[in-house]
Amino acid sequence: MLINSGGLATLFNGYKASFNKGFAGAPTAYRQVSTIVPSSTREETYGWLGQFPKMREWVGDRVAKNLAAHSYKIANRDFEQTITVPRNDIEDDQYGVFGPLFEEMGRSAAEMPDELVFSLLKSGLETVCYDGRYFFDVDHPVRSGSKSVAVSNFQGGTGDPWFLLDCSRPLKPMIFQERRALGRLVRKDKDDDENAFWRKEFVYGSDGRCNAGFGLWQLAHASRQPLTAENYEAARQSMMALRGDEGRPLGVKPDTLVCGSALEGAAMRLLNNGTRIEMAGASPVAVQNEWANTAKPIVTAWLDGA
Repeated sequence: MLINSGGLATLFNGYKASFNKGFAGAPTAYRQVSTIVPSSTREETYGWLGQFPKMREWVGDRVAKNLAAHSYKIANRDFEQTITVPRNDIEDDQYGVFGPLFEEMGRSAAEMPDELVFSLLKSGLETVCYDGRYFFDVDHPVRSGSKSVAVSNFQGGTGDPWFLLDCSRPLKPMIFQERRALGRLVRKDKDDDENAFWRKEFVYGSDGRCNAGFGLWQLAHASRQPLTAENYEAARQSMMALRGDEGRPLGVKPDTLVCGSALEGAAMRLLNNGTRIEMAGASPVAVQNEWANTAKPIVTAWLDGA
């Protein structure tokens, strides 16, 4: 291959096509559980998270709700990935072997939001949200009349975590904040670029600015109890019984169950099977599974590990 501007432009277009193919084909789930927020500055402040909008009968004057003055902020973070391609390999027509690598780069860029969102979800038992409590906690403060009562969205336990979410609303349990998109491939492949001049290498990479944060804790419930029909039912009941500061039901309807690979079998049996097994004394008995199709399972590797 001739190393000139035209040849290198054609080569880059091929690599970019492979990158875009990997980016478009990556299986991601963060959009299902996150409110997508475009960012226009270094960090964004989410003071409005203190309110859960509800209609009321209009009697007399309107009743204005002041947005709670929470200081929950999400600062954007920088991410990059960079590879080098030897100049000699391109000159010797070996450039085609790098196509799958660029496709994998695209996939990696597309999966970054999943890593941010679901890793943060996992850390919700030890990371604070807008009300100053851990995102999953037993004492979220909610006003009841003139008093404040403690409300829990954590079922307890010490096993592998699983999470029940209501993702049916415009506001979702998680936030993905995007300052600069991750799906862009750039190059340094001119002969007078330092990398080419000194090291006989052409450099390609992608980058972006974004971050994940917590949305409304009322739309999420965590458990480290075994993933059984009984514990699943208890988590659903706890979420659906939630009331807002006005004492009115929030109408939460959990529709998504998130777990790691260790709980994949339990999640699929609970949510996809028409029957389940219960013990009648010492004998297993097949009974109708009333929880089939009540939530969509999301199994993600970002919940695995310690």
